Amino acid sequence: MRARVTVALRRNLDPELVNQIHISFHFFPEDWDGQKPGLAVDSKLYPDLLQRDDSRRFSRLIKRAMDIVSSVLALTIFSPLFGVISIAIKLTSKGPILFRQERVGQHGITFTCLKFRSMEFVNDTTIHKEYVKRFISGKGEGEQAGQNQHAVYKIAEDPRVTRVGKFLRKTSLDELPQFVKVVRGEMSLVGPRPPIPYELANYDIWHRRRVLEAKPGITGLWQVNGRSKTSFDDMVRLDLRYARGWSPWLDIKILLQTPRAVFSGEGAY
Repeated sequence: MRARVTVALRRNLDPELVNQIHISFHFFPEDWDGQKPGLAVDSKLYPDLLQRDDSRRFSRLIKRAMDIVSSVLALTIFSPLFGVISIAIKLTSKGPILFRQERVGQHGITFTCLKFRSMEFVNDTTIHKEYVKRFISGKGEGEQAGQNQHAVYKIAEDPRVTRVGKFLRKTSLDELPQFVKVVRGEMSLVGPRPPIPYELANYDIWHRRRVLEAKPGITGLWQVNGRSKTSFDDMVRLDLRYARGWSPWLDIKILLQTPRAVFSGEGAY
């Protein structure tokens, strides 16, 4: 296939220019929509991915150790906030304290995401599904969403968000329960945002590499580079850039940049 593409390019471009072009292919089952329990990684289709995994065995052990130690420490330090936030949620809105949602992790393995509930308990996902569809396709960029003109993954000025929920989202305190998922090994401190299964139906083929490349995380490159103001294509590029250039030191740099992004509230809704 690579040879056929190269021949086609040489019909219209200078051979020297063609030799400078890097051609990459992304293989992914088009009929996979996130509803299956997992996705096998074929070494013939993803040799680069498996080779990278093999060369990073020791680094992955370091990453896992960092995840466990840091998450246990965070849960201990922020444990008083769990009670305060729980009471605030219960006093200001009806419904459970925790929000549970199925997400797609690495290799397409689904898991239950835990957050403090920031929205009204009874809400229709149709609004979000339509918005995600437009956002992923790029049609939502530049359109007004509430009072904000930027492309966002969360709907700005979403009327379904509670008063307490708005504060939790702005400060990212709604994410605290996810440290439990990190301890369990379903997530990492740093990694791509885990998608909702219905989002995958709107992904282009190259977008789907993000569910193969790395374990999902609480924070990541896109979160410290604009968060919800980042376009979807740029978010995927940042996820892939992280996965392919990952190292324990890069994780530390992202973790150190995360508090600034949280406290500034930039791009948070």
